[in-house]
Amino acid sequence: MSLSMNRRAVEILNRMSDQASALGISVSTLKNGTRLVDLGVKVPGGLLAGKGLAEICLGGLGEVSFLPLDYGDFSFSGISVAIDGPVLPCLGSQYAGWRVHRGKFFGMGSGPARALARTEELYETIRIQDDADSAVLVLESGRLPDEEVAEYVAEKCGVNPDRVSLAVAATRSVAGAVQIAARSVETAMHKLFELDFDVTKTLTGFGTCPIATPSADDLTAIGRTNDCVLYGSKVYLTVSSTDDEIAALIDKIPSCASRDYGQLFRDLFKRYDGDFYKIDPFLFSPAKIAITNAASGRTFRAGRFNAELLQTSLLS
Repeated sequence: MSLSMNRRAVEILNRMSDQASALGISVSTLKNGTRLVDLGVKVPGGLLAGKGLAEICLGGLGEVSFLPLDYGDFSFSGISVAIDGPVLPCLGSQYAGWRVHRGKFFGMGSGPARALARTEELYETIRIQDDADSAVLVLESGRLPDEEVAEYVAEKCGVNPDRVSLAVAATRSVAGAVQIAARSVETAMHKLFELDFDVTKTLTGFGTCPIATPSADDLTAIGRTNDCVLYGSKVYLTVSSTDDEIAALIDKIPSCASRDYGQLFRDLFKRYDGDFYKIDPFLFSPAKIAITNAASGRTFRAGRFNAELLQTSLLS
């Protein structure tokens, strides 16, 4: 059997469904047979639900753990993620590149179903696909999807609706905050991709990121989760490349290289009228990056934490 991120994600979701009550999640079946798993819309969810959701986003190809993170005189709970061969799990699955908009529903889609649907130009470059007969899509949304959404996902993935699983968590939920914090390596990988680096040269990825504190509204949640990545995350990559190639781009990778760096994401979001696509795309990056070239043994570093903004965002 060939490697399938969707099959791996189904196994994780099956285990979580068996422990739904303990995890604070809800599992139901839509009229067309699609499995709907609510991890933080109408249910409380929690840290462990978020951990499972993050592992699903990675197509079962990453190890996610909790840890404390210190920033001078204060600390936050955080997430670490360890990945071998990060192109497949990060860009092929975890990246939230599928905008799912049907009727009144809108959600950012990530997870291994993307590798079946292949609705994004990115797949023409990374040449990743899946041959599974089931699809698992993670949706970041404050609303639960209906049959229309499920039918759309099934059609795009080329599977029957009863072979689709939709896992949903609101940004403001604990599980939603956890799965976003687990995207540190993914943001670095996508930044490298945007900088035209051959991402297939990336061998390993390890990252840490604080988990956003809970918030009562979506705008605050969007601000806090993004601030955690932009101002508090750190990523370590191992690549097989040339020193010159790494040296030429290392300073362009961290978030501080962006023209929009240096203010709370909530304020930035308001400034651009709530339109993510008006924000400098190079902002969405880890705060700090370290890249070790396996071919030479040299390590290159760039970026910095912004503890003041992080504390203001998460504790005010």
